Amino acid sequence: MSPPPPGRATALLVVLGALSAFGPITTDLYLPSLPEVAGDLDVAPSQVQATLTACLVGLAVGQAIAGPLSDSYGRRRPLLIGIGLFALASLGCAAAPSVVVLDVLRLVQGLCGAAGIVLARAIVRDRWTGVQMARIYAALMGAVSLGPILAPTIGGALLGFMDWRGLFVVLAGFGVVLLVTCATWVPETLVPERRRDVGLLVTLRVGRRLMADRVFAGYSIASGLAFGALFSYISGSSFVYQDVFGVSPQVYGLLFALNGCALLLANVINHRLQERIGSERLLRAGLLAVLGGAVLLTASVVAGAGLAGVIPSLFIAVGGLGFVPSNSVALALGPHGADAGTASALIGVIQFLIGAIAAPLAGVAGESAVPMAIGMLAFSGASLLTLRALVGRSHVVEQPRQAA
Repeated sequence: MSPPPPGRATALLVVLGALSAFGPITTDLYLPSLPEVAGDLDVAPSQVQATLTACLVGLAVGQAIAGPLSDSYGRRRPLLIGIGLFALASLGCAAAPSVVVLDVLRLVQGLCGAAGIVLARAIVRDRWTGVQMARIYAALMGAVSLGPILAPTIGGALLGFMDWRGLFVVLAGFGVVLLVTCATWVPETLVPERRRDVGLLVTLRVGRRLMADRVFAGYSIASGLAFGALFSYISGSSFVYQDVFGVSPQVYGLLFALNGCALLLANVINHRLQERIGSERLLRAGLLAVLGGAVLLTASVVAGAGLAGVIPSLFIAVGGLGFVPSNSVALALGPHGADAGTASALIGVIQFLIGAIAAPLAGVAGESAVPMAIGMLAFSGASLLTLRALVGRSHVVEQPRQAA
């Protein structure tokens, strides 16, 4: 399918950017309230971090459902249903009477919100190819990086006049606005002749075939392990900054936004260098930066360097992550256009399941920064080793250009 006209394409990309940001908005808006949630529901920090894990599991499983369904029924219908249910689940979270109920509703919230993430990637793959596709993925990741900048800052500010439950009402409102916007601006991009029958056996067969491709598996798993480093930071940072270093929710939101700026800056650099340097080299450079920042963070925490050591280390590590998702997704999806929905879903499942495993580990030692630092170090190191083992030293694929 040819790309849409320029004006329509711009509007579509704005909406796709918002859809891609479902993950960080859903997980990051309420991060400043985690200590408050623990106090209000009278549970330990690790139990509150489990609500983040539940959401990540939902985001993973939801992509495994929405992606294959979209290959059969088209992109638009599953997208609108998912966003509508996300808004309802967010209202349920606002009324949750216990952490167990909140866990269940956060799982449902993630299941429904996942449609936005996976289908945004699939729609791009429907519309664009080659270098242009990689550049658009990078542009979407620029929009995604606004989530860590804006969401916790807005969440911290909102906590000045509402409690943590009000934040979920805000998320419900976001879902309603996005539902109306998608109904207006997002067309169906998978024409009927390109659709195929969907079923569990078919999905499993396609997934097995994709994972048998060492290149697809390498880029997908390496990206997922990098997400493990990211969610070690996301899950642990609220308690590390507020409980270990004693900052307020508002200051925490600003510090989190600072690292979001690193993510945004990396995406801008990535977008400008993509055609000249190539997705693979940028991906490997980003993973090296994540590992380097994690090494510095671990050394700073062990040495007791305080915020003076933690802040710049996290800036480097989180900035490196800005080079990972767009490049890894473009490299993995490029040869698999016929199964874009399922392949995109599989990438998302790997990313968010590993993130779900990483999130609670950041709180295993209570009020300590050590688990967060070690988690980021372990996952970033494993990401580079996986890429080297499955993809090799270099796997440069020439990608044809297609005009936007």
